[in-house]
Amino acid sequence: MALIRTVRGDLNPNDLGFTYMHEHLYFLPPEPFASQDPDLRLDDPSAAIREVTWFKKAGGSAIVEMTTAELGRDPEVLRRISEASGVHIIAATGFNKAKFCVPWVAERTPEALAEVMIRDLTHGINHSGVRAGVIKASSSLNEITPAEVTVFRAAALAHHATGAPISTHTEAGTMAIEQIQLLTSAGVSPQRILIGHLDRRLDLDYLLAIARTGVYLGFDQIGKEKYAPDSRRIEIIQQLVAEGYADQIMLSGDLARKSYWPSFGFGNGPGLTYILWRFASRLIEEGLPPTTVQRFLVDNPARFLAWVET
Repeated sequence: MALIRTVRGDLNPNDLGFTYMHEHLYFLPPEPFASQDPDLRLDDPSAAIREVTWFKKAGGSAIVEMTTAELGRDPEVLRRISEASGVHIIAATGFNKAKFCVPWVAERTPEALAEVMIRDLTHGINHSGVRAGVIKASSSLNEITPAEVTVFRAAALAHHATGAPISTHTEAGTMAIEQIQLLTSAGVSPQRILIGHLDRRLDLDYLLAIARTGVYLGFDQIGKEKYAPDSRRIEIIQQLVAEGYADQIMLSGDLARKSYWPSFGFGNGPGLTYILWRFASRLIEEGLPPTTVQRFLVDNPARFLAWVET
């Protein structure tokens, strides 16, 4: 039977509910990055519990937490947030882009990295007993570095060993086709791949080329007006739906800064309620049926996150 692996145990996909597909709840960049950008740090479990509890009150049920080991992933904190809020949290194994992961992956083979990922997925992270439920692989701006290629190859190996899905980081939406080629050439089905941050590159022709491969498309920068107005995101989503790709779209905010969270005392951040309370309503007001919006937030995540035998 298919299952979704959360930090509190396995879940029937039918019980997943409204889901954000790429968020960070506890996030501790290493030095020198932490000092260079202190806003890029989520270091208060109490604030996370408040924010995730508000998400639940807005109708949310599950969050995919995409922090990896080199950025301070703490499985026990994630379990505590999940227990306190009642929200399902799916933790990630794998690695971020080369800027962060090189000290962790340099000189290691895909097979060695895959062993780490498989252990996280099947036995638990850092002897915590908390198991990851998704595999992360990442690339840099306009390139996939040798270290990142190693991670992608490891992700494919871990996927084949477990059936866990693969969710990616693209830098500003670049290198999506190349990521897909790397994974599918290693035998990963497009239906087991979510390409992240594609609303950083709101080019319809580019997004249609990605959609035609059969992968899922992550619109996960919602509410970040510095990159693009949400009106433009809505326009592109409408066009993708009109082309028949509603079953491949998923949503999130990737709110990895303190200033994005009301729980840290910032009144202007979108927070984890924004998509459910405002963006989803705007999609419907602009003409998408509520059942289509539910596909983005419930049906597609449940199908993608469910582990399947390969």
